[in-house]
Amino acid sequence: MSDLQTQLQTDTWVLASWDEYIRTIEDSAYATAKGYYYQGHMRVEMLPVGHDHAEDDGTVSLAVNLFAIARRIPLKILPNCSYRKTGVGECQPDVSYYVGDRANLIPRGTSVIDLNRFPAPDLVIEVAATTLLDDMGTKRALYEELGVREYWILNVQTAQLLAYAIADQGSKRIQISQVLPGLSIALLESALHRSRETDQSQVGAWLLSQFQQWAG
Repeated sequence: MSDLQTQLQTDTWVLASWDEYIRTIEDSAYATAKGYYYQGHMRVEMLPVGHDHAEDDGTVSLAVNLFAIARRIPLKILPNCSYRKTGVGECQPDVSYYVGDRANLIPRGTSVIDLNRFPAPDLVIEVAATTLLDDMGTKRALYEELGVREYWILNVQTAQLLAYAIADQGSKRIQISQVLPGLSIALLESALHRSRETDQSQVGAWLLSQFQQWAG
């Protein structure tokens, strides 16, 4: 194990070359870690996922899935998938989506998705229980660099969803999704608040009723 790996601080950005990052993330000591790389720095996340983080992740994923089903939008759902643009950046978001005619773009048998070969996902979601400032700052810049079309940050503490449309390596706040046209960010926040008071099957039933009303 290298000196870098021995002294590595996890869950923060550490100065490292691309090769050092690859050696670290491929080390068996970090087999369960999430890896990020951007502008000569790496971040290896080892913190366990707590109940509130997992529940809110599940609620928002449920909402996106039900919306796509109700609207008959093709969707590929990829939790914790790794994306790599060699020498430039890497990410492993909580959940990501390919939408519409790109839903079947990535073939089975693919390991880390090579962004020099395939486009970045249409939608990336990071769930922030303890990482909000980083998700709003460095990770947002990373997703701008990689060419993600839309980026959501879920603030577990406040049940707030910050949604950004990304274009030309910049981003702006939005209130209605652009990759899932018609999906209101405010409605998703209402679902998150409801999930604090009832189970997810009831939240899902409520969401379906909302989506069916819109369809009608």
